[in-house]
This record gives sequence, structure tokens and C-alpha cells, in this order.
Amino acid sequence: MTAACTGSVRKQQIAQSTAARNSGGRKQTDIITGYHAHVYFDADTAAQARSLCQQAADQFGVSMGRVHERNVGPHPRWSCQLAASPEQFAELLPWLALNRGGLMVFAHPESGDDLADHRDHGIWLGTGLELDLSIFG
Repeated sequence: MTAACTGSVRKQQIAQSTAARNSGGRKQTDIITGYHAHVYFDADTAAQARSLCQQAADQFGVSMGRVHERNVGPHPRWSCQLAASPEQFAELLPWLALNRGGLMVFAHPESGDDLADHRDHGIWLGTGLELDLSIFG
């Protein structure tokens, strides 16, 4: 199967899965398998971001990704990803809101639809930025 064909099949699966889980036009939260919180920083705040992410990993048991000192994926700033289960995220997000120290945080669910998760379901702590969604096709 070609990459284009595989992509088309994946899009159909996502659409069918989403439609099957919609109830009265509302999506059911059981499609969320986890969350990502991306802590944005620059050269002046890199140490602060690294410390915040390490504290979050230590306190909540979330997975801390690499600290990227370049733009990665759709993210318009340097960032570090925190991956959390839905249960962990329920505690992590309020903690980040109170402890981010002026850093911007972009969080989104993991539902199997990367474009919608980033474009439609994102949560911003601080001033929101425009994401480069072209990577999602």
C-alpha cells in the first residue's frame, strides 16, 4: 500500500472512530489516551524551563521529553514536552498554571487525530501562538 493510500485509510479510520464516539454531536472523552504539555522557552529561559519540566516529572511521574533548543514539529518556539495520562494531566495542568513562572505552555489531548488535537483541542497557559499545522497534511 502506498503512503498516500495509507494516509487516506488512516483519515477514514479517524473519521469513523470520531463519528462512532460522538453522542448528540459531542465527542466522548474516552477517546483521549493521554495529553502532551509543551513548555515553550528561549535562550534566556532555557534553564527555567528545564527546571520546571524536571519538577513536573519528579512530582507527577509524567514523562519528560528532550529539551529542544530549536523549533520542532508544529511548535513555533523551543520546547520541552511533558507526556501525561489523563489522570496525571488532571493534576499537572493546574500545577503548571500556578508554577509556569511566565513561560507559555501549550497542551493538547492525544485522541488519534493529531491535526484536530493541535488545532481544535489545544489549551494555552499564557499568550497563545500560531502553530505550524502544515506537518499534519
